[in-house]
Amino acid sequence: MQYRNLGRSGLMVSALSLGSWVTFGKQVDIPKATELMATAYENGINFFDNAEVYAHGESERIMGEVLKELAWDRSSYIVSSKVYFGRGGQWPTQKGLSRKHIMEACHEALDRLQVEYLDLFFCHRPDKTTPIEETVRTMNTLIQQGKIFYWGTSEWSAQEITEAHSVARAYNLIGPLMEQPQYNMFHRKVFEVDYNQLYKNFGMGTTIWSPLYSGLLTGKYNKGIPKDSRLAVKGYEWLKDRIYVEEKIEIVKKLGRQAKRNGMSMTTMALAWCLKNPNVSTVILGASKLSQLQENLQALEAAELLNDDMMAKIDKVLGNKPQQPIF
Repeated sequence: MQYRNLGRSGLMVSALSLGSWVTFGKQVDIPKATELMATAYENGINFFDNAEVYAHGESERIMGEVLKELAWDRSSYIVSSKVYFGRGGQWPTQKGLSRKHIMEACHEALDRLQVEYLDLFFCHRPDKTTPIEETVRTMNTLIQQGKIFYWGTSEWSAQEITEAHSVARAYNLIGPLMEQPQYNMFHRKVFEVDYNQLYKNFGMGTTIWSPLYSGLLTGKYNKGIPKDSRLAVKGYEWLKDRIYVEEKIEIVKKLGRQAKRNGMSMTTMALAWCLKNPNVSTVILGASKLSQLQENLQALEAAELLNDDMMAKIDKVLGNKPQQPIF
């Protein structure tokens, strides 16, 4: 396993990590989660990602039971949660980034995960109804209380993240260290262009999600949607409508042929492609089966094989490389 600094911090995070979105509580129960997390840990993965909204809190409960059963040294792993969407409550105080919800969500996450602190705590989306100063101050308070060690954002715009840092500097508070954006072969501009100044100016780290574009970049949807796949999960029809597009399927087929010529699977090539970006701190994996995780772990070796010529050929197939602005 390779380890990378999480942005401009001393925290070393494994280049590959394990997430629980859709899988834990939907496709994965406690025994299967135990198998997946144990295998990940044995292979050097030290970061496990979660959120209050995943399976309405059930994902965190499952992960907490696994952490209790495996009884790893707490200093050896990193665990996260995210706050914004809540667990499905209908009252306005049960979601968002107000001081009240952030504090309550943190305490609930600690209980479900059965840990004394969260290494990473993310603002899952920007909250247009709460002043950023209130959010920054609350995160700073949680750090001072020792309930979280670092805080970050997820799917915030570069402008919103910059504003959070400006507030933090103005009031001598701790600003966000990391952003958790979607990043993959089909979703590139925000990460590769919009965030460029964030890496330079604030040393932002990144914990990227959906590196396989919800499985489309594995090639398993090339001939339809398997019944046991993510796109077949009840309640995620919106995800199928968003990514299951014929034009993208055809591109994946071409990429699959390129991967074969490169001597790797489509899955490992897609993950390796993400790992090649120096601004990626860690790639969050979303396996629901042990075989998937084991294949995903091969991405580190594949990344060593992807040279500039291969990357250029992949870009030619994709046809979506963002243009950098000219200053």
